[in-house]
Amino acid sequence: MASSMPAVVPVLIVHGGAGPIVEISQTRVDSKLSGVKDAGKAGYKVLCEGGSALDAVQAAVMVMEKNPEFNAGRGSRPTVLGDVEMDAMIMDGSSLQVGSVACVKNIQHPIELARMVMDKTDHCMLVGVGANLFARQMGFPLVPTEELVREEHRKDAREYTKYHDAVTELLHTGKDDSHDTVGAVALDAQGNVAFATSTGGIRSQLPGRVGDSPLVGCGGYADNDIGAVTCTGHGESFMKCTIPTRILNKMEQGVSVADATDEALTYMKRRVNGTGGCIVIGRDGQTAVKCTDNRMMPWAIFQGDKVKFGMNQGDKFEGTCISQV
Repeated sequence: MASSMPAVVPVLIVHGGAGPIVEISQTRVDSKLSGVKDAGKAGYKVLCEGGSALDAVQAAVMVMEKNPEFNAGRGSRPTVLGDVEMDAMIMDGSSLQVGSVACVKNIQHPIELARMVMDKTDHCMLVGVGANLFARQMGFPLVPTEELVREEHRKDAREYTKYHDAVTELLHTGKDDSHDTVGAVALDAQGNVAFATSTGGIRSQLPGRVGDSPLVGCGGYADNDIGAVTCTGHGESFMKCTIPTRILNKMEQGVSVADATDEALTYMKRRVNGTGGCIVIGRDGQTAVKCTDNRMMPWAIFQGDKVKFGMNQGDKFEGTCISQV
């Protein structure tokens, strides 16, 4: 009798963005952890019901885009002109199909628009005016800019009017508790992987600035033959070092998911003094959640009947998935 292939155990990882290590209230910590767990519940529910990895990562990221605790959608950062320009990308590891948008304005769910670029066009990426025109054609409602930015972030933007100062003083030195770029990776019961990422940018960036998040191989990558990665942190550093590509190349050579991720982040720190974090899943279900030493990143892993979550390096709290979904 021919033996059947064992079923793949679905896995979902979400992160709420890597930010500097600072003293923040327990209320804020709880809010961030609650946010990533809520996002994970939404995505994992899709997987538990037999849905695709692609649908799962989109569902998870859309939850975080609605939560002003995170730097995506309603938690975005203003440019030097006070506008909000958002980036997002989604990728299907089974087909290598990609949908991406950059510098899109006045919509709540850039990741949904990125998915429509994948599904409704022959393109991989739309930017700026073209992305917004496509959003109108797809029936996306307009959201006023003021609804996409928290007041404290407007205050910081007025204080830090230059991108270099904002990155140096806020992103690297820990004078702020804001966190960058949200994301999710998933493995579904059919063995397919996918990733999604969305960001509201870095405060005081120039109009038209695009970070790593919507760029294939820089902000993330997904390939059923290897696994899926999505990143968060200083976008220019991830672009220069193509961190997702480095991680998956190492994994393809037989390096473990955890070691491949550590090696890539160490390389980025050494070569360009870049900081940030990654969540990674292998095609066999191995997982990694890694940050550079000066970063903190809310995360949650849903796998089997367990959920693990944390905020700082080394955190690992556990619960039961069944009650979460």
